[in-house]
Amino acid sequence: MKKLTAIICLVFAIVMLLSLPMSVSASEPYQTYTYSISGTALGSPAAYTPVKAIDGQKMGLSDLEKLASFYPELDPTNIIDGKQLSIYAQLNNPSDIETDDKGNVYIADTDNNRIVVLDRYYKLQYIIDDFINGEGVQDNLTAPKGIFVTSDRMVGTDFVKGQIYICDTNASRIVTFNLDGSFSKVIPAPQSELFDNGAAYKPVSVAVDQYGRLYVVSSSTYQGIIVMTDEGEFTSFVGAQKVVISAWDRIWRRFQSEEQRKSARQYVSTEFNNVTLSGDFIYATTSSIDEKNVTSAINSRSKSGDYAPVKMLNAAGDEIMRRNGFFPPSGEIDFARLRVSDTLFGPSTLVDVAVGPEKTWSVIDQKRSKVFTYDFEGNLLFAFGDKGNQLGNITSEKLSAIVYQGDKMLLLDKDARSFTVYERTEYGNVLIGALNNQNNRRYDLAIEDWKEILKRNANFDTAYIGIGKSYYQNDELEMAIEYYQAAYDTENYSVAFKELRKDWLSKFILLIPVAVIAICVGCSKFLGWAKKVNKRVATAGEKRTYGQEILYAFHVIFHPFDGFWDLKHEKRGSLRAAVTILGALLVAFYYNGIGRGYIVNPQELYNTFFGSVLSVCVPLALWVIGNWCLTTLFDGEGSLKDIFIATCYALVPMILIMIPATIATNFVVAEEVDIVNVVLTASYIWSGMLIFFGMQVTHDYSMGKNILTIFGTLLAMIIIMFIAILFTSLLGKMVSFVTNIVTELQFRL
Repeated sequence: MKKLTAIICLVFAIVMLLSLPMSVSASEPYQTYTYSISGTALGSPAAYTPVKAIDGQKMGLSDLEKLASFYPELDPTNIIDGKQLSIYAQLNNPSDIETDDKGNVYIADTDNNRIVVLDRYYKLQYIIDDFINGEGVQDNLTAPKGIFVTSDRMVGTDFVKGQIYICDTNASRIVTFNLDGSFSKVIPAPQSELFDNGAAYKPVSVAVDQYGRLYVVSSSTYQGIIVMTDEGEFTSFVGAQKVVISAWDRIWRRFQSEEQRKSARQYVSTEFNNVTLSGDFIYATTSSIDEKNVTSAINSRSKSGDYAPVKMLNAAGDEIMRRNGFFPPSGEIDFARLRVSDTLFGPSTLVDVAVGPEKTWSVIDQKRSKVFTYDFEGNLLFAFGDKGNQLGNITSEKLSAIVYQGDKMLLLDKDARSFTVYERTEYGNVLIGALNNQNNRRYDLAIEDWKEILKRNANFDTAYIGIGKSYYQNDELEMAIEYYQAAYDTENYSVAFKELRKDWLSKFILLIPVAVIAICVGCSKFLGWAKKVNKRVATAGEKRTYGQEILYAFHVIFHPFDGFWDLKHEKRGSLRAAVTILGALLVAFYYNGIGRGYIVNPQELYNTFFGSVLSVCVPLALWVIGNWCLTTLFDGEGSLKDIFIATCYALVPMILIMIPATIATNFVVAEEVDIVNVVLTASYIWSGMLIFFGMQVTHDYSMGKNILTIFGTLLAMIIIMFIAILFTSLLGKMVSFVTNIVTELQFRL
């Protein structure tokens, strides 16, 4: 009875729970992420979420009676000209999507030779296909691929009506319409001697600035973006891609005829595939750049736009995109982790760009069906998308266009013949709010928003940068530096540290020159004293002390020829002094590994003392042994001990310069790092020259023979390393073999 009562209660409880209203939250069909400084994808909350897909039926294209009103020459029940009216009930190879300031949506329905215009709720308003052109002749669009819509605006004192600009691709022209769909005019193909003879004009994308200038991308034009007036008058090319010609190709071109050079398209710039405008800035994408150049730019974290698949240009065509993120804006970064096949590998194939709110902008990667969104500084805000059949995914490699509609994002899918509407999430709203407050100099509010973002996404480095910028603008430099360090942002860190350094310098303005003069005078006095001691010891004829042997290094580094001669023949140096110098070098290298400033070591990578020993002693041992082995065969007069002592004394400049240079890295800013690197490089060159002359004097070689011996020594070092690695590998296998035998015997016994 008790069991029956318990079962009845359990069933009743389940029924009551099922009757309660429940809100089901489905997970996103993709992972939103950003990238760390090491190139590792870090998960992020979704900034946009898919809400619905709009196909021909939802647009109203399937209403044949309504559709027939746009095609009065067609009968819904008959076949005319080999086409059925139902063909027009869906999109057919749509190529571009655009919106206006009222939220209306314009779709280039390419294979249906029309432009489909929807209202802000994605319902059919009208269709642009046939029209009466300016000469009063019946005309029509043929495979339109690009659209751009301008709004009503004031230019100076003149009122300019909004226009719809359509790239009528197969007709090699641009056709404009008024916002009500009525015909305006035809802009013919531009004419200029700068176009190649016989080159086809195939406009696929167009953007128009506030002054009526057109920026046109032609699929067959490689000189750059075509700039022209609204009357079709050619103005210029802007943004031509950089071309690299190998040394072999340069030589081969000398033997080519003029016709062969003109026909060699591998030597010309690559074409753009899309263009859009934001104020005075031109955004353009290309998918024709050599993947090796793009990969190299990503791996080197280049800030140059020479081989960038997306560019931002000013009106003059100068590349001005800010690339202050960890990696240049290029879409996908971690190719190896995301490799699916040989075809789905390598840099992103960027085919469109759209400008969003608060100076953000997005590009779409057609290869992986993903969206990458950046801020104005080039920081990756978020990336999302994938292939699949779920809402929000793309059916295949046919993601063709992107556009913003207020706080929504629209992605056009060619294969699905539809576009997907993505709404901004709460996380996305906070992110845009933070950018808005930052752009409008409400820094206290921006800090609150960025901190709210960090509560949801602690891995979001752009939030740390945003907080740092807000603190910097509030003149809270130490707090700004702290947040810049958390995001590994050396550029903004350098700016803030420079201001903080100015404050320090202003406090100690009188002590700094005194300290510099004191250091210079102290160094001069020390070198003068060392010179007197070395001169006195040279004529004293007494046994050298340990201190005198070390002081003699200051004579060797400034007078290498007689210095190394006396080092060997007069016994001015010793093995114990050489070991001491080697120990000092180890300390210098270890300090360089742990004492570098943030500006040169943002990831705070530190070297262990054992690592310093390996990095110094292994090359030194290889050099000494290799040189001794070689010079023994070629009448060298130096012993193994002589070579070691001379080499150690030659390394003194590295000790003298490396420690002060390491200290200096804690006080320099980004633009001064090169100076420190030059000084360090000079110390390596100085020591290298001393080693060269030291070996020449030690072995009593001529210049030519010494050069050959040096190269031979380097080769000997490689051979010794190879033998050592081979021996170590063989020894490891022998130990493993013996261990396996012992283990087998233990099991059997």
